Amino acid sequence: MTSQSEDVKVVVSAEQIQQRMRQMARQISDDYRGRTVAAVGVLEDGFIFMADLVRQLDVPVTCQFIKPEHQELWRGNSQSEEIFFSPEVDVKNQHVLLVQGLIETAVTTEFLVRNMLARGAKTVKVATLLDRGAARRVGLQPDYWGFQIEEGYVFGYGLGAPQLKRNLPYVGTQVGVSIAATPGT
Repeated sequence: MTSQSEDVKVVVSAEQIQQRMRQMARQISDDYRGRTVAAVGVLEDGFIFMADLVRQLDVPVTCQFIKPEHQELWRGNSQSEEIFFSPEVDVKNQHVLLVQGLIETAVTTEFLVRNMLARGAKTVKVATLLDRGAARRVGLQPDYWGFQIEEGYVFGYGLGAPQLKRNLPYVGTQVGVSIAATPGT
């Protein structure tokens, strides 16, 4: 292990990720049989997951990336949040697979799904490596998910803030933090 991982507790191992990703890819390939998947990766936490996932798919795939940006706005005494994303992706008449590394509240994900459908996507399904369902603020549920995860800060396998430890081949947390992950079905 590298020196950057000495203070890391593994939450989901590299082997668990790869095994679960193969299962997800089989399901996605079966669901999209006969169609092209327009994979849209949400940066920054979804880039490694998407790269590995699309390599496992057994259907034609196109790839695009978007980066959501949140901006808090004050109107009088009320605060709201607006979500912007760039670059604009071409989803018209496409079967979109929106790929994220971690879904928590799902507010951004729900916005992106609605936006892509409004811009002409035939279908939009959501895939995520980690799903923190207990933090959900909207009714959206991912169509494909790798692991349910409890509350707590995780990093590795593309996840991290701002960029440290994103290159780890597993998902981890700081030593002393207790987080559990349950594989999808």
